Amino acid sequence: MIEVTRLNGNSMTINSDLIKLAEASPDTMLTLIHGEKLIVRESLEEITEKVLAYRARLLAAVARQLGNPAAIVPVSGMSSLDPKNGTPGGESATAKQE
Repeated sequence: MIEVTRLNGNSMTINSDLIKLAEASPDTMLTLIHGEKLIVRESLEEITEKVLAYRARLLAAVARQLGNPAAIVPVSGMSSLDPKNGTPGGESATAKQE
């Protein structure tokens, strides 16, 4: 969740995973995945920084819960995971052992 400010000065918190598109025209307009549009005071750069900071906090929390930060496997996208066992690069665990 990130906090943004509407043009009227009211703050609101939105789920950053629902942002489909952010554009400056000249105000920053966020288009959510269900089509709703929000115009906010923050710049595109501020929105990007807020989303990245939020996701970094989530990853840090997961690493703390796992007790092993190395257990978080970086992937470029869900399509790069092997759906059978969650290993990166589509390489199966059995292929690694062979």
